[in-house]
Amino acid sequence: MPKTMTAIDEFAVKLANFVIAKRWLVIFATLLLTVLIASGARFLQFSNNYRDFFSESNPELQAFEEFQDTYTKNDNFFFTIIPENGDVFSNDTLALVEDMTLEAWQIPYSIRVDSLSNFQHTYAEDDDLIVEDLVKGADSLTADDLAEKSQIALTEPLLRNQLVTADGRAIAVNVVVQYPEAHAFEVPEAVAYARGIKERMLEKYPGHEIRMTGVSMLNNAFQEAGMADSTEMIPMMYLLLLVLMAVTVRSVSGTIVTLLMIAFASAIGMGAAGFAEIGLTPISLSAPTIILTLAIADAVHILITARHSMSHGMSKRDALVEAVRVNFLAVMVTSLTTAIGFLALNFSDAPPFWHLGNISAVGIAAAWIMSVTFLPAMLSVLPMRAPKKAKETANNFMGKLADFVVRNNKKLFYGMGALALLLVSAMPLIQFNDQWTEYFDPSIEFRRDSDVSNEYFGFYPIEFSVHAPGEGGVSDPDFLVKLDEFAQFLREQPNVSHVYSVTDIMKRLNRNLHGDEASWYRLPDDRELSAQYLLLYELSLPYGLDLNDRINIDKSATRVTATLKNISTSETKVFLNSARDWIAQNAPDYMKATVPTSAQVMFTYVAERNVASMITGNIIAIIAIGIVMMIALKSVKIGAISMVPNALPILTAFGAWALLVGTVGFSVAAVASVSLGIVVDDTVHFLAKYVRGLREKGYDRAGAIKYAFETVGYALVVNTVVLVIGFAYLATSHFKMNADLGLLTALAISFALVFDFLFLPAVMLRGSGKWISDTKKTDSNGDLKDAQTHAAE
Repeated sequence: MPKTMTAIDEFAVKLANFVIAKRWLVIFATLLLTVLIASGARFLQFSNNYRDFFSESNPELQAFEEFQDTYTKNDNFFFTIIPENGDVFSNDTLALVEDMTLEAWQIPYSIRVDSLSNFQHTYAEDDDLIVEDLVKGADSLTADDLAEKSQIALTEPLLRNQLVTADGRAIAVNVVVQYPEAHAFEVPEAVAYARGIKERMLEKYPGHEIRMTGVSMLNNAFQEAGMADSTEMIPMMYLLLLVLMAVTVRSVSGTIVTLLMIAFASAIGMGAAGFAEIGLTPISLSAPTIILTLAIADAVHILITARHSMSHGMSKRDALVEAVRVNFLAVMVTSLTTAIGFLALNFSDAPPFWHLGNISAVGIAAAWIMSVTFLPAMLSVLPMRAPKKAKETANNFMGKLADFVVRNNKKLFYGMGALALLLVSAMPLIQFNDQWTEYFDPSIEFRRDSDVSNEYFGFYPIEFSVHAPGEGGVSDPDFLVKLDEFAQFLREQPNVSHVYSVTDIMKRLNRNLHGDEASWYRLPDDRELSAQYLLLYELSLPYGLDLNDRINIDKSATRVTATLKNISTSETKVFLNSARDWIAQNAPDYMKATVPTSAQVMFTYVAERNVASMITGNIIAIIAIGIVMMIALKSVKIGAISMVPNALPILTAFGAWALLVGTVGFSVAAVASVSLGIVVDDTVHFLAKYVRGLREKGYDRAGAIKYAFETVGYALVVNTVVLVIGFAYLATSHFKMNADLGLLTALAISFALVFDFLFLPAVMLRGSGKWISDTKKTDSNGDLKDAQTHAAE
């Protein structure tokens, strides 16, 4: 141990000596605090609402909530029924639809059921308007009856491609539900009942395939994906980390203590989330896996340094004290910078990322504290053998790599710089695409059913609330003409499978009340007549099938729904812009307040909105991390320069992703913050040893670089392997956002090691000025003039 130590070193030595002297007290206190904080996990509940992915200030969410306050909420179950014989207009299939329609009313919280069987078909009988269910007693319908029902359904604009495909190969039942949101089990309760109906129908009517989609199934899928991840990924992650620790650290006691430490850190993070009453989503549920991965990094540095010191003759106690001393500053700084990166997620527009950041930050802080208290205390109790003395470090791989880097620093500086510029220049090629049916792995039922259902029906509704001129204005003939023109425009757009407009009802009623003459299938040209049609029709409708889901209470606005096929985010934007342009050019007076909304609209803009909101967070994080680096390294210049190899891994990872994959979802906004805090770790450890080589060992720049390679290089490789495997393992997540986050972060971490080994030393060797009191001079290429043999610390 050196005679002169910094204040941080002195504090670390005192802390380590206290921890080892009071080891049983430290162990007991750690267990007690862990149990107390982890007990908060009993308050954790799953979130069952996709709206939780949007902040309250999100303008698309605000527009959607306003829309749903005006009309019936559109949380729903959508049953797609596919007969094996390819024809839905059979007694068996129509009987299934009729039976399911009746049972669907019993689904908890259901307020409306729409199907071919209860569609309110209208026709004229003398001077009377008859309104009745389209299909009754399906079992007893004759061939002529079936042909008639087929002809009516396939020519009715409100049914064709909405509840029955134009080719008659699939038919649907739509159930609208309205949850009181009184407890977290409402959605699972409704889903369980709906699945029961499906199973009963399949048993009673064999020869059919039934697929369940809709908003309720989407909400339930978030919980199922999160549960699948937590039950499958976390145990497997423990197994992977156990193997990695056993192979790299080669210490049974070190492996056991590390696994306990990371388990405690994860439990503390999730317990704190429970006390904070955080609703769990698949994103926030990835926090334990991330904490497990990151917590190991601190332990690895201390364990490797302790075993290395023991191999050079130190006692276990002295080796533990030395390991804490040598790594205390770097471990503290890396934990702080990593926590800052995760806390920057609070600037995201998506609350689940707030939760991920806060849970991870708590777990990281707990892991740091335990790495310098619980870890050495436990290791002082458990047996730990001294490994065999390693060969002279001048001959090891890291020493050779250091010699190569110093010798070729100019080539590496320009070569790595050129590679970075090439990859960064590819970043603009990235495209945002958030198709929320594809958020889930095919192992999730909702994803499989959505893929099949999308072959027959559109799945992405876009809603327009069109305001009429004043109370009762929906009956105004001029307004109805513009509304019908708008509906016609929407039908002509690519990727639109169906458009639902009240004008189709008005045309049908006008024809019915003129003796069902085909020539009268047009909009009425008299306001009073239109109002009478609507009143007569509404009085004839049964309970639960009124027009409140289409027209607001004072009849001053009506709803138009355009259902889109499975399209990309960019295609949705084209559609939305076309609709806005049409309104501005053709109906600025009637429809100027019309704002498109729906879950699809919200997800379409969430990636860009998240990126925009995270820019501020990332800038603040970068500044905060830079300040921490400058203070920790006691050098403004080195702290500032260190940000170059910290930023490049993230930027180059995005560039590589653009070339390899090309598309990202809104999880991309979180990658920069998560990666920023993590990639700094390698830089901190490398520069901490570099500065120690300059100040404590008296080496010049090239010598200090070699010293850094020899003392911390192996640990950085081990850490990188652990982190890359941990984050890459997130790619097996059942939730696409977690998979993208994991892969992109793993890519950034891999680039971080490459840049810290090959680019950072080259940067430090450039120029003729002094970085920190060099004691020996280097030539113009940064090579050592006097050969030195360095012994590892």
